[in-house]
Amino acid sequence: MTDTSNTRSADGEAPAPKPRRLLYRVMRHLPAIAPVLLWAVPCVVLLHTGQHWPLPVTLAGTALFVLGLAAMPVAMVRGHGRRQQDRAAIVGDTLLGGSWVLFTWSLLLGVPLRIALTVAGVGEGHDRARIATWAVLGVTAVLLVWGYAEARRVPRVRQVEVRLPRLGAGLDGLRVALLTDTHYGPLDRARWSARVCETVNGLDADVVCHTGDIADGTAARRRAQAAPLGTVRATRAKVYVTGNHEYYSEAQGWVDLMDELGWEPLRNRHLLLERGGDTLVIAGVDDVTAESSGLAGHRADVAAALEGADPALPVLLLAHQPKFVDRAVAAGVDLQLSGHTHGGQIWPFHHLVRLDQPALAGLSRHGGRTHLYTSRGTGFWGPPFRVFAPSEITLLVLRSPDPAPAASA
Repeated sequence: MTDTSNTRSADGEAPAPKPRRLLYRVMRHLPAIAPVLLWAVPCVVLLHTGQHWPLPVTLAGTALFVLGLAAMPVAMVRGHGRRQQDRAAIVGDTLLGGSWVLFTWSLLLGVPLRIALTVAGVGEGHDRARIATWAVLGVTAVLLVWGYAEARRVPRVRQVEVRLPRLGAGLDGLRVALLTDTHYGPLDRARWSARVCETVNGLDADVVCHTGDIADGTAARRRAQAAPLGTVRATRAKVYVTGNHEYYSEAQGWVDLMDELGWEPLRNRHLLLERGGDTLVIAGVDDVTAESSGLAGHRADVAAALEGADPALPVLLLAHQPKFVDRAVAAGVDLQLSGHTHGGQIWPFHHLVRLDQPALAGLSRHGGRTHLYTSRGTGFWGPPFRVFAPSEITLLVLRSPDPAPAASA
């Protein structure tokens, strides 16, 4: 590997596009409205719409919803605010995930089921209401148990072939492993981290990438969980770029730790990978939120990342957020690797993700040349659940349009 670019970011990059107007309006009021909706809607649908539960059941159920509404914001603030109390974070995150699933299925199952039972003439009104309530509670319980198991398991390996027209024959079959959004956090996942790294080592990758959001917390605080990353092996290079969560937790500390663990931080610079007489530019940029963090020298600058690179060479770009792809297209990038979206993590949250990002998961095409691969992420953020959005370790096999002929026996 040859380092041919500037070591730190340079000026001249255009600011990131403004958030879409609809997303801005939603997010502006979401912190105040969301907790009330998440707890009040299921409370009304499951307890107070004709079920005629015995009074003690109604009172106890209502008290539980009120307790959840009061406890969740307090736990979230204590867990993710200045105090950074891990136990509070676990409680708050679990309540958030559980209330989201219960809210979703109260509306998507509870209401339609009652209508269907009414049309079918099943039972009396309170019988139909109670059947719908028990159905919602049962589905919610199953999804939360399954979602927790999905979140805590070692991700499945997803292999994808990507044909790049400018990739030289000598680079055909190059194996690129992608980790992203490990989100080491309040739940200790050191053993999980070690097993993930063992899985990556079994892929025999030429290049291993981590596209950010390593953890929620500082490098000093989450070091034990991140330490197994130092065991990851690649035949050519291990490269890393920052995600937005690094900028909530002393980003430079994470850059320094990854460097210490043997990863090459690509902060608006690139490396050259040469094989079989052909060359690939591997570039990386800071997350698009870096500049607003106030950290000196941190910003997303694709021009600096590619400075000094031969424009005729194919480019593999690491950028945490998929929405950076517009700048990647303008820069003539061949393949951008990203994470950030988690595939929505808990269905149907992906609809909100799509308001902010051009892709949710998988391989997509942008412009005349640029491919974007968006990983659903290796870990999980916040709520320890993944519902209809499984995690992944990705193995991308790069293909040339003209692969080298196989050697004769």
